[in-house]
Amino acid sequence: MAGRDFTGRVKGKYRIMSERKSKMKAKSKIKRAVDLLMTLVLLFLMGYQLWGETAHEWAGAGMLVLFLVHHLLNHGWYRNLFRRKYTVMRVLISAVDLALLAVMICLMASGIVMSRHVFAFLPITGGMGTARLVHMAACYWGFVLMAVHLGFHWGIVMARVRQILGVTGASKVRGLVLRILAVLIAGYGLYAFVTRDLATYMFLRTQFVFLDYSESPISFYIDYLAMMGLFIWIVYYLSVILQKPGRNNSPRAERESSSGRAGN
Repeated sequence: MAGRDFTGRVKGKYRIMSERKSKMKAKSKIKRAVDLLMTLVLLFLMGYQLWGETAHEWAGAGMLVLFLVHHLLNHGWYRNLFRRKYTVMRVLISAVDLALLAVMICLMASGIVMSRHVFAFLPITGGMGTARLVHMAACYWGFVLMAVHLGFHWGIVMARVRQILGVTGASKVRGLVLRILAVLIAGYGLYAFVTRDLATYMFLRTQFVFLDYSESPISFYIDYLAMMGLFIWIVYYLSVILQKPGRNNSPRAERESSSGRAGN
């Protein structure tokens, strides 16, 4: 009788652990889907002149929803923000995450103030000029910070891609080809960043953004993906350099330490 009770308790604990593991896997998949959608929507929003004002506003409203869902899924990040030891990597990652949070709030608040379609029903008057400048700067800072955020976690992204593609084992040739490709993308991204004058908009050196309505979506997104690749490349290799020998100080470890595996 006692043996059966013991076996039942063990099976019950195993079932509970299995259910928790399944829930964690499902939540992890939802997090990845939300993060991917946020990245894609951000790229869509950068092409205001390609899709028009109405589509831009609806996409912005979608981003607001995704932003709220993202932070609900990652609420543990706030709980663990002041816990555990802060290393250089954790300081950098937390600073970027906080800056990105502030920029996204500014971006969405200013977008709501300027809205002429989705949020036009709100009784908001005045502040249009300030909202436009805030929106312009926050837009480009958000793009850069999103790429930086991805760069800190690029090792996790690539590991997931290798898992999906079924790539196992190391290959010197493959590694060399990928590094050369990364350098080429980063180099073109730097060229695009300079020629498109993003720094001018980020630091409000002008009050207006030049929009080329005749540009094709293909050339536009090639440039923006390359610029995103530039910042991912810089931050990823910076994080590699900052790793201390003999310590688990990788971006993944820092992320888990700062978020209690909740992530952000």
